[in-house]
Amino acid sequence: MTQVIEEAVKKVKEDSKPRNFTQSIDVVMTINDLDINKPENRLDEEVLLPNGRGKDVKIAFIAEGELAYQAEQAGADLVIDKERLEELGKNRQEAKKIANNFDFFVAQSDLMPTVGRFLGPVLGPRKKMPKPIPASANPETILGRLKNTIKIRVKDQPMIQTIVGSEDMTEEQVSENIDAIMDVLDRKLEKGSKQIKAMYLKTTMGPVTKVM
Repeated sequence: MTQVIEEAVKKVKEDSKPRNFTQSIDVVMTINDLDINKPENRLDEEVLLPNGRGKDVKIAFIAEGELAYQAEQAGADLVIDKERLEELGKNRQEAKKIANNFDFFVAQSDLMPTVGRFLGPVLGPRKKMPKPIPASANPETILGRLKNTIKIRVKDQPMIQTIVGSEDMTEEQVSENIDAIMDVLDRKLEKGSKQIKAMYLKTTMGPVTKVM
């Protein structure tokens, strides 16, 4: 299977026209025998990719004091304090814009009630509620992990679509990232990755290549 995936990655890269930016590579998997009317079948899992996403991830930290300072120094894309949280609670349009533009949210644990009150209505429906962390947490470690993390979801249709790398990564690196997703499916699906009906790859603006 690994060789088949690597050949598909090579083809999708060759078939994609050169662009003035580095395109991401996405995988699309359709799944057999999955009743999405049952809540337990609606997957919502995080996967740590062994070779990273190959594309920038935007992460927002909700924190105060020393943790906010450290998050800023560590390279968080946005740091939101309690005062800013309250402002966003009064400006739904701005809150939605932030919710849409950031991939992950992390919040100081004692601020979670405030986050729920002011940002919960926009983050909750988008499945982006923050991960609570203690004030003593190391933002650099958290950012490093999240930058290599993706989410796989099955909601309205028995399928998964997610980024698995970028066109400047090797075929082997992208294949290893896909293997990490399949490992999760092996644990979460009743029949494991054998339930995958079909798999496709594509770059951001390129054609679709069928893997299986």
